[in-house]
Amino acid sequence: MEPARRANASRLNHASTQRRAVIDIGTNSIKLLVADVRGGKVSPVHEESRQTRLGKNFYDTRQLQPEAVACTAEAVWEFAEIARERDAGSIRVIATSAARDAVNKDDLISTIEKTSGLKVEIISGEQEAAWAFQGVTANSDLAQVPLLLLDVGGGSTEFILGYKAEKHFAESFPLGTVRLLEKFPLSDPPTRGEFEKCRNWIRNFLETEVCPELEPLLRGKKYRGTLLAGTGGTVSILARIEKEMDRFDREKIEQTVLSLERIVAHRKKLWRLPLAERREIVGLPRMRADVILTGVLIYEIVMQQFGFTHLQISTRGLRFAALMD
Repeated sequence: MEPARRANASRLNHASTQRRAVIDIGTNSIKLLVADVRGGKVSPVHEESRQTRLGKNFYDTRQLQPEAVACTAEAVWEFAEIARERDAGSIRVIATSAARDAVNKDDLISTIEKTSGLKVEIISGEQEAAWAFQGVTANSDLAQVPLLLLDVGGGSTEFILGYKAEKHFAESFPLGTVRLLEKFPLSDPPTRGEFEKCRNWIRNFLETEVCPELEPLLRGKKYRGTLLAGTGGTVSILARIEKEMDRFDREKIEQTVLSLERIVAHRKKLWRLPLAERREIVGLPRMRADVILTGVLIYEIVMQQFGFTHLQISTRGLRFAALMD
C-alpha cells in the first residue's frame, strides 16, 4: 500500500474507534464503564462500582428515599468526572428496576440533571433483557450455542433464551436481591426458618411466573443442550469467592464455570455466617455481604428448577450493549 493510502487508512481506523462511557443506575449499586467502541467490539478502559442502595426502604411505598436519591446523584456526578478524565467523548446514564417502578422517578431524574447536567434514560424491562443478551453474546463463544441468560439485579431478574441472533424468550421479573431482602428481613446470621421461607417463595415464584412459558421452550428440540450463563454482580462475586480473587479480573472471571454443587456449597457457607464474617471473605466486597445471600439463592433454585448442572459466568451484558447502541 502506498504511504499516503496507508496514512488515510490509519486515520479512518482511528476515527472509527470512539471512547464512550455509560453510568448504570441499579437498585443496589451504580456502575461506570468507560470503553473504546469500534463496530461491535467493546474494549473496557475503566470500570467502577459503588453501592448507593437506591432501592432501600422502597418496595412498600414505591417511593425513592431522598437520601438514596442524593447519594445516587452524587455518585453519577463523580463517575461523570472520572469518565471525562478518561477522555470519554459521550456519557450515557441509564436506570433500571427501582427507577422505572418508582412513583417519584422524576425526583431522581431532576436531581441528577441538576447535579451533573446529564439526562437519565429509564429503560424498560424488555430493553434491559435485550441489552443483557446482546452484551453477553458479544462473546463469540456464547453467541454460537443455545443460551439461557440469567441477569440477577437488585430489583429484577432477566431471563433470556436465545440462539445466535434469535431470541425466543426475553422477560424481566420482579425478583431481585434487594427486593427479597426487603420482603424477607433476615437475622444475623439468618435462621433456618428464614432461609426456608425465602427459598420456598422463590420456588413458588418460578413455578407460577417463569416456568409455564420457559419450560416448554427448553424442552424443545431447538434448545437441547442449552448453556446456562449468568451476568451481573452476584455471579462475578461468586467467581471471585470461588477463586479467592481480591479484585475484579475479567479474564479470570469469564474462565469460571460453577457447578450446582459449588453454588450449593457457597450458599450453605454464606447463609451460615454472620455478616461480620461474610465481610471478611476474599472476593466478596464488604458492602455486598448482605445481598449475596439472596443472589446465590436465586441462582441455586433456578439451576435446580430447570435442571442445569453448570453455570457459565460472563462479565458482559447491559452496559456493553448500551455503549454499542
